[in-house]
Amino acid sequence: MRALDFDYMLGLVPVILSYVPITLAMAGASMVLALALASLLAVERVIRVPVLDNLVVLFISFFRGTPLLVQLFLFYFGLPQLLPALANINGVTAAIMGLTLHFAAYMAESIRAAIAGVDRSQWEAAQSIGMTQAQMMRRIILPQAARIAAPTLVNYFIDMIKGTSLAFTLGVTEMMGAAQKEAAGSFLYFEAFLVVAVIYWIMVEALSQVQGRLETRLNKAFAR
Repeated sequence: MRALDFDYMLGLVPVILSYVPITLAMAGASMVLALALASLLAVERVIRVPVLDNLVVLFISFFRGTPLLVQLFLFYFGLPQLLPALANINGVTAAIMGLTLHFAAYMAESIRAAIAGVDRSQWEAAQSIGMTQAQMMRRIILPQAARIAAPTLVNYFIDMIKGTSLAFTLGVTEMMGAAQKEAAGSFLYFEAFLVVAVIYWIMVEALSQVQGRLETRLNKAFAR
């Protein structure tokens, strides 16, 4: 049985860390876009606009029911066939598009559940003072729903960071892509993938700590 090459692993750490920014940039951009889209989808699922609601249900069903990797391939390899203007789409853009739509479908259901969790008296109070649906959502319902959904949304961001590891299949050199290239050159696959696994693990644990503190703070602020 071959011993692990710890010197190689230590030398690989700074190489992998140099690709953390692109991993976080893809995850951050996808999170912002997915959150905006998910909020719109969730509001629509609550107010249920005819015809549009059926399209939203279909969208959510498709992106929740198919693997993320398949969706990434559809955007990177498939879209250029349908839309020639996207023939030059790069891997980063395709990855962000895939992550955005995939996680927006999941986040929409979480936000919808959070909206439904807001006490009905809040809805009735807003209606009693003559607020429109848009005003009620923006000023009363969504801020309260955000507190309920926040811990779950952080979980999705964690999953999104891990999901960026699939971007290397589109030719993007992020953390996983860098590990793959280093391993191909050294043939020390176990060491290379172990290093990237530990770095992902540390990042996720750090975000889990942030999530725990956020949840405690939000619950404390609304404690009676």
